Amino acid sequence: MMIQHLVLFKFSSGTTKEQKEEAMKRLRHLKEELPGILDLHTNVDFSKMAKGYEVGLAAQFTNMAAFENYVPSKEHQAVVSYLKEIGLADVLEFNFHADADK
Repeated sequence: MMIQHLVLFKFSSGTTKEQKEEAMKRLRHLKEELPGILDLHTNVDFSKMAKGYEVGLAAQFTNMAAFENYVPSKEHQAVVSYLKEIGLADVLEFNFHADADK
């Protein structure tokens, strides 16, 4: 059963545009580094309706095992460390079975 992983990131006022772009680059690279990621997209909010969350990520995993491998992986944890280093202020995460409505 496919897993959809949605994350919104809020940063401190001191986080630069360049740092956010680097964070998104590192997040996108996870698709090449880790098995089981079918699709991964990340970008900045353009609507200004996201209550201060500036960057979003949507990733789809082949199954629960791939998702469970992703979270603690050294590759993912390295990106999490970078996000914290550049001023991550809050994260909103939502995960669901992508094909549950079939």
